[in-house]
Amino acid sequence: MPFEELLKELDARRQRALAMGGPQKLAERRAQGVLNARERIDRLFDPGSFFESGQLAVSSRPEDRASTPADGKVAGYGRIDGREVAAVSNDFTVKGASSAQINIKKLKQMKGVAKKRGIPLVFLGESTGARMPDVMGAGSIGSKDDPVEYQRLRESPWAAGVLGYCFGSSAWYASMSDFCVMRKGAVMAVSSPRLISMALGKQVDAEELGGWRVHAETSGIVDQVVDTDEQAIDAIKQFLAYLPSHAAEAPPEHPVPAGSGAEMAGVLDLIPASANQVYDVKKVIRCIVDRDSMFEMKSRFGRALVTALARIDGRSVGIVANNPLHRGGAIGGDECQKVQCFFVLCDSFNIPIVMLVDQPGFLIGLEGEQRGVTGKVMNWLNAMTLVTVPKISVVMRKSYGLAVSNMGAGGNADEVACWYTAEVSFMKPEFGAQVVFGAKPADPERFKEALAKMSKGATAYDMAEVYTAQDVIDPRDTRDWLIRMLEVHRLRLSGGVGQRLMRGWPTSY
Repeated sequence: MPFEELLKELDARRQRALAMGGPQKLAERRAQGVLNARERIDRLFDPGSFFESGQLAVSSRPEDRASTPADGKVAGYGRIDGREVAAVSNDFTVKGASSAQINIKKLKQMKGVAKKRGIPLVFLGESTGARMPDVMGAGSIGSKDDPVEYQRLRESPWAAGVLGYCFGSSAWYASMSDFCVMRKGAVMAVSSPRLISMALGKQVDAEELGGWRVHAETSGIVDQVVDTDEQAIDAIKQFLAYLPSHAAEAPPEHPVPAGSGAEMAGVLDLIPASANQVYDVKKVIRCIVDRDSMFEMKSRFGRALVTALARIDGRSVGIVANNPLHRGGAIGGDECQKVQCFFVLCDSFNIPIVMLVDQPGFLIGLEGEQRGVTGKVMNWLNAMTLVTVPKISVVMRKSYGLAVSNMGAGGNADEVACWYTAEVSFMKPEFGAQVVFGAKPADPERFKEALAKMSKGATAYDMAEVYTAQDVIDPRDTRDWLIRMLEVHRLRLSGGVGQRLMRGWPTSY
C-alpha cells in the first residue's frame, strides 16, 4: 500500500478518536454546561503540551471496536506551569467511560509512569463503573492478578476531580488521591443509584447517596467543592503548585507577594480578649501566611479545625489551626480524621507543618464515644510520632487537656512558642473549680477563690519557665518567628526530604 494511503488511514483513525462519542453526545454536554474529556485536558495543561497515550485504543470486544474511540479514557502527558504531569480524563460519551480491559491498561500505564518517572497524576473522573458484560464471570473479575493495584505509597502526588457520575474505578481513584475536588451536581458512590435501588428494593436518591454534601460534609473524602468543571480543574492546578513533582524533592519555592505580612500589625484586633468569645481563625491565618496563598482543604468537614496549604516566605507549609468559630474549637472525631489525612499529605511530600492552637479540649458526649473518638485521638498522636517533617506550634489563647499534646506540646513539635495571651492546663479553670472544689458561680466568693487556685501555673510564662515552650512572643511577631524557625528546621541533611513514614497510611477513612 502506498505511503499516502497509509497516512490517510492513520489520519482517519486519529480523527475517529478525536470525535469521541459523536456530535450529538458532545452537543448534549455543551447544552448541560459541562466540558467533555478532551476539553478538560485542554483546560488542565499548558497550551500545546499534551501528548496522548493510547489514542488509537479500542475495546477488546470485536463488536465494540467501532464504537469505542480511545476506549472511553483519554490519557497522556502534559505540562502544568512547565512541570510534567500525567493525566486520565474519562470520556462519558463513549459507553459512559466504563472500565474495561483496554482502558484499564491505559490507566495502569499512567500510574506506572508517574511512579517511576516522578511526575504527578491527575484523574478527571466521570464513569458508570465497570463495563457490562465485559467483566461478568469468574474469568474476568476473579482472575485479576494484581494485588497492589490499589496500593498507594505516594511516590508522586495524585489529584482528582469528581466531575459527573463517578462509580467504580473513578470513585476508587478519587478516594485514594491526595486532593479531591467535586463539582456540584456530580455524584460519587460505589455503585449507581439504579443498581442500589434494585438491591435494596426501594428508590435511592443520587444526591443523598453520593452528592457533594455527603462527601464534603459527612464522609470527608472531598477536599473542595466548586460550581463548574473549569473551577475544579483550576483547583487541581493550584493544589499541585504547593507540592513537589515527586516525593524525593522539596516543594517548589515561589516569589513572596508584595504586602505579605503587612496585616500582622493588626492581628490582635481579630482576637477577642476573652477566651469565651469566638472568632474565625482563618482571618489570623491569612495575616500570617504569604498574601493570597491560603488553600484550604476539607473546609466543610471537621470545621472546628482548619487544614490548609499555604506559603510562608515563599515556601510551602501545612497549616493546622483550631477554629473557635465552630463549637468553640472543641475537637471531635471528624477533626481527628481530618488532621491525620493532612499529616499524611505533608509528611509524604516534605511540607513543614505549622500548628496554631486555641482549643478547649476534645468534644465530649454520647455521639463522640459512639463514633470511637478515643481511638481517633490515639491515631492522631500515633500519626504525630511518624511525621518527620518539621512541626512548629504556636499557642495563641488556650490549650487544654490531652489535646495540648495533639496540638504540638509535650515534645510533639520541634519548636513551641506561646503568645503572651496563652493559657495551658488540664481543663478550663472554671470547670476545674467546680470539679475539684465543688465551687459554683452562684457563690461568687468561693468560686473566685477556687478559680484562682485552678488558674495557677497555667500562663505562657509558666510554660516558658519549664521550657515546655521555647519562647513567649508578641502575637504581631508570629510571622517573623515562624519564618526564622522554619529556616532553622529545614531538612538540609536530606535535601529537603523527610523520612516519609506516613506514605502508606490510608488517606480515605
